[in-house]
Amino acid sequence: MLSDLITSKSRVKLLNVFLANPYEMYHVRECVRRTGDEINAVRRELQYLEGKGIFIKENRANRVYYSLSKNYPFYFDLLELASKTIGLGADFLKNRAKLGKIKYAMFSGSFVRRIKRYPDQVDFMVVGTVVLPELAVLVRNEEARLNTEINYTAMTEEEFKFRKKRNDPFIIGILSGSRVMLLGDEEAMLAT
Repeated sequence: MLSDLITSKSRVKLLNVFLANPYEMYHVRECVRRTGDEINAVRRELQYLEGKGIFIKENRANRVYYSLSKNYPFYFDLLELASKTIGLGADFLKNRAKLGKIKYAMFSGSFVRRIKRYPDQVDFMVVGTVVLPELAVLVRNEEARLNTEINYTAMTEEEFKFRKKRNDPFIIGILSGSRVMLLGDEEAMLAT
């Protein structure tokens, strides 16, 4: 969780708001509503994060809007961290005991970055002995939160190894793209 790394509770709340919707711009008052913090605490944190280059500020009429800066050197690292601490990633990790014996779980890079994808592209892949109804509930909740469909696939470790060994185009397509590992060792997965 971000709170493991950042001691300011207001800063953590603000970052969660912006990282949950990385392409949105928020007015100061909207940040106050979403975080539940006092306006002075929110302003102080917004100014701090802007000063560090994490946020950019834009004046429109008589309002000030903030958004994440794509020029921040760790912008994509923040998105990857958010994919594990907000939404489906957080729910998956919190409920992983109910989901079965999971060897690997990963998001596609385009899903994490909220980039438009091809209709047949997989957003989320889980390898192991998966309790599919439990996984489906988590995915449906995230689809409702994001208001978009999530393409996901689950397979046993044996099926994954077999398809990888046979150079199955579906598996090779997933492995050749960018990804964010939610669970499991990426190097071991690629070597398997």
